[in-house]
Amino acid sequence: MTGLATLTRLPAIFAGAFAALVCIGSAGHAATSDWVDNDGGRMRLVALPPDAEGRIRAALQIEPQPGWITYWREPGQSGIPPQVTAKQESGVTLEKTSYPVPKQIVVGNIHEIGYDAPVTLPLDFRVTGKPPTKLELTAFIGLCKEICIPFQADYSLPLSAGEKPTAHELALLDAAKALLPQGPSSDFAVQSHSFSADAKNLSLRLALPETAGNAPDIYVTGPAGYVFFQQANAKREGGVYSTDIAIGKLPKNYDIKGKSWGILVVDGDRAIETTLAFE
Repeated sequence: MTGLATLTRLPAIFAGAFAALVCIGSAGHAATSDWVDNDGGRMRLVALPPDAEGRIRAALQIEPQPGWITYWREPGQSGIPPQVTAKQESGVTLEKTSYPVPKQIVVGNIHEIGYDAPVTLPLDFRVTGKPPTKLELTAFIGLCKEICIPFQADYSLPLSAGEKPTAHELALLDAAKALLPQGPSSDFAVQSHSFSADAKNLSLRLALPETAGNAPDIYVTGPAGYVFFQQANAKREGGVYSTDIAIGKLPKNYDIKGKSWGILVVDGDRAIETTLAFE
C-alpha cells in the first residue's frame, strides 16, 4: 500500500464542533465503566486494581458505528489521535498507550490511518503515591464519517483491591494485548535504514516472514504529528524487502541526528513495531 507523507492536522469542521461535545462517563461495577454513547459510536474503560508493583492494567474500548472510523496514534492527513489523560489529583500516571495494527483508509483524496471496526487500546498506568481507590481520567477521540465528531468522556472508575476482576474483564485485556504488533524477530526485522543525502527519502531493508505476496504496509512516525508511508522503488527478493519511504516537509531546522523514529511493518497476518535510531 502506498501513501503520503503528511502532518497531522485538525479539520476545520472538527475543530468547530470541539467545544460543544463533551460526554461524562459514569462508573459501573468494580473494573468496567458504563458505555458512553456518541452519534458516531461509544467507548468505555476497563481497569484492574494496582498490582504489588503499583502497575494498573487498563484499556479503552472504542466501538465506532457502522460506516464510522476512529484513529491510530498518527492519523494521517486528518483527524487527531486518541488522548487519555489521568487527572492530576488521581495519584497515577499514564506510562503507555498501545495500539493494535491500523489500516489505511482513503476517503476521496484524504489518506487516513485508523480503525473502521471496534478496537481496544491497552493502557498502562503506574501509581505515583498512595494506592488510589479509583481511576480518574479523561478520554478524547475522534469519530468520522461525512463529518468528524469529537468525543470526550470523563471516567471515575472504582479500584477495589479486595474485588477480583471477572473472567470477561481479564479475557478482554489479554485479547487486546495479543492483538498488538510484536517486537522484531530473526525472520521479521529492520535490517538497515538510511536517509538520502537530500533527506527526502528513507531507504529501508527488511527481513520479512513471507517470501511472496503483496508489498507490506509500512508506517514511519517521525516528529510528533508526522507519519510517512509513501513507498517507491520497492523490491521483494525472497525474504528480503527493500523500499524507499518518501519523507515530506519536516519542522523547520529539524535535525535528525540523535533522534529515534517509530516504524510499524505489517506483512500478511504479522506485524512488528520498533524504533529507527539515527546517529
